[in-house]
Amino acid sequence: MKVLHIINGEYYAGAEKVQDLLALGLTELGHEINFVCFKPDKFPALRSGKEISLYKMPMRHRFDFGCARQVARLAREGGFELLHSHSPRGAMIGRIASLLAGVPMVHHVHSPAARDTEAAFMNRVNSVVERWSAASIQALIPVSRSLERYLVEQGFSPRRIFTVPNGVPTPGPLPVRPTPAGTWRIGAVALFRPRKGMEVLLKAAAHLLRQGRTLRVVAIGGFETPAYEQEIKALADSLGISEHVDWLGFTRDVNQALAQLDVMVLPSLYGEGMPMAVLEAMAVGVPVVASDVEGIPEVLEHGRTGLVVPPANDQALAGELAALMDGRHDWAQLRQQAYQLQSERYSSSSMARAVSDVYAQVLA
Repeated sequence: MKVLHIINGEYYAGAEKVQDLLALGLTELGHEINFVCFKPDKFPALRSGKEISLYKMPMRHRFDFGCARQVARLAREGGFELLHSHSPRGAMIGRIASLLAGVPMVHHVHSPAARDTEAAFMNRVNSVVERWSAASIQALIPVSRSLERYLVEQGFSPRRIFTVPNGVPTPGPLPVRPTPAGTWRIGAVALFRPRKGMEVLLKAAAHLLRQGRTLRVVAIGGFETPAYEQEIKALADSLGISEHVDWLGFTRDVNQALAQLDVMVLPSLYGEGMPMAVLEAMAVGVPVVASDVEGIPEVLEHGRTGLVVPPANDQALAGELAALMDGRHDWAQLRQQAYQLQSERYSSSSMARAVSDVYAQVLA
């Protein structure tokens, strides 16, 4: 089957990793995958599937509907059997192109558009755009049960919803590691932006340091904006913990960076579908502490496959980290059970197979 994936491409974060891994997995299953990219910045350069064709089609503004005609022409002339969009912008352009070209379409929902950013107005715009765009789409693919419920609340028929959990490659057997002793390396992996809650982790680290614990906070990833980077680093200064924080920036080899951590923290405030960083940490045997928001509790069972804390609560986060450091949570057992769950249920190959099944149902 020949499928055109319609993406933004501005970043290379969680949703973009899904797009990248899906393209590779679907290709292995015999599909011919192409990308069309409206904001061709990070994704074209950083993706793994460089051999997969990618068409750069920069949009002049959010409502540049001329792109829809170009996508429709590409779909007709390229013999594409299906369109697959990955954002409200992609869904809007894709729906018009689908109608013009007479090609069916599916839409991947990576996060709740109504609460995806700090900009309330743009959230409303994106939510309206996504609802309008999805009105004639044959299938919606949320990445978690929480997003499935969100779509039903938005008025979509459950018959058109096919939930496919995210997945990542399992790089190999669970690495043998001793229980941490001495300085704990507490990491965060993200495209850092306000909804990721980095402030909560820094405040929790300050509590732990005041208790006399030895630790380093390791921040893996870039910042969405220079202004937010300045704000977060100023907070670290004001808390007096800057000398205990390593800002590593973006890395292409996330697994290698994760392997140096003793625990990974995702203190998100909202807006998560099923975070790839959580799955990546599980795949290399790094215990995860994450917020109780949306899709996260579907993956992390508190005390068994991870630790779950209330969002925006630095005291609670510090308390669970302290319990892990003191041995009140079994560090070795957490990593073993998380690794087993990821390898069995959240692999990139199982994600690709499930999406391929959706394609077959749509075209049937």
